[in-house]
Amino acid sequence: MSTLHHEKLLFNDQINISNDGGELANDAGTLLIAEFLHQIHFDQLLEDNLHFKDDRKYCTFPLNNLFKQLLLQLLAGYCQDQSANTLSHAVDFKLVLSQAVASQPTLSRFINHISASGLFSVKSLLGSVAHFVLGQLNQHQLILDLDSTHADTFGDQEKSAYNGHYQTNGYHPLLAFDALSGCLLNAQLRPGNRYTSQGATKFLLRSLRGYDGSSLDVLVRGDSGFAAPGIYHACDKKQAKFVIRLKANYQLQSRAEHLIQVGDQDFTEAEVQWHVLRDYCPQSWSRPYRVIIKSTRPAGNFLFDHEFIVTNLEELSGPQVFALYHQRGSMEDLIKEVKRGFHFDKTDSSSFEANEFRMLVAGVAYNILQAMKNLVLPTKLKHAQVGTIRFKLLHVAAKVTHHARQVWVHLSQTNVFDKLFWQTLFKIQNLKIYPL
Repeated sequence: MSTLHHEKLLFNDQINISNDGGELANDAGTLLIAEFLHQIHFDQLLEDNLHFKDDRKYCTFPLNNLFKQLLLQLLAGYCQDQSANTLSHAVDFKLVLSQAVASQPTLSRFINHISASGLFSVKSLLGSVAHFVLGQLNQHQLILDLDSTHADTFGDQEKSAYNGHYQTNGYHPLLAFDALSGCLLNAQLRPGNRYTSQGATKFLLRSLRGYDGSSLDVLVRGDSGFAAPGIYHACDKKQAKFVIRLKANYQLQSRAEHLIQVGDQDFTEAEVQWHVLRDYCPQSWSRPYRVIIKSTRPAGNFLFDHEFIVTNLEELSGPQVFALYHQRGSMEDLIKEVKRGFHFDKTDSSSFEANEFRMLVAGVAYNILQAMKNLVLPTKLKHAQVGTIRFKLLHVAAKVTHHARQVWVHLSQTNVFDKLFWQTLFKIQNLKIYPL
């Protein structure tokens, strides 16, 4: 336990400060998370998906409970393992977990002894939470945005390597988001020197595995790093549409230049021309795909700049295809949220598997918050960042008292976000879960 301090203030010596206030909660808002997880039957999701290999002979905490504690700490904003040592005395965390809080050594041993089968089961849980959200929202379309990002390493971490694009050492993970719900569908940690599309085809197929035979219309979007024949073939195999940017090459540039229509041009104003190639088929492609060309001449220029998108969409015009592609820019905000808000890129462990486990736990925590945003949070918090939600709903001070067999959590009467708290609680308790 921390040393109890007692001190007078200099500006007014009649004011004394001490930290012997008894059972006070700093994060009483985590009770909202616990109530939400209860309503969506999250413990059953854990049982159905998580299958950790447990060879311990003597233990106090089941592995699923340790996993749930890691999730709760991340949701509340505590990313360091050592935070558990202080939180083990926090009455609110004990109430939420319905048990004692595990210490840092216990959590660290759990993280660093994760197996390949354990990683696979966490990926299954990640996809199951996303699938649950899509089902509750009754989505008829899945817009799967593919991208990669960078996770810095600061030591001799396993499989850390130099990445020329980011010009630093680290890992190069793959991510797949649903643009409509904001959920993370899949994530995979890779060595830092992997090219963007390396392994992306198998990653895409795994991301879509849970939606085989569903009525969802699937659209896959990606930048030029994912312009690979395997991606196109996988989309055809899954009956999915795709919109992917193509890198310019000599043949495309030459054909685009020959398609430019020359007339009475006003060079003082910008000009845009649209063209379509239907017979473009490099040797690596299994069949021709529709290539949309956007040729733009800036004001004052004589030459056109060309952009290319390959797609199997036939019903949309060139401007509509480009508009659809540019909407994937919102994925950058989702990546920033999962990295800054949940420490998705935290690489504290020396082993590759442990670092991937940390990444996946952060992804599950992120999906839980997305589920709350979509299903129960008040309208003014639907698009809020996790820092705002923690400030207004989770980091709430309270006093905890015990009366007979009842536990009372006394919130402050002067909490300026009191209305938001009660609105959220009522929406959680009245949440109707539809069978999938």
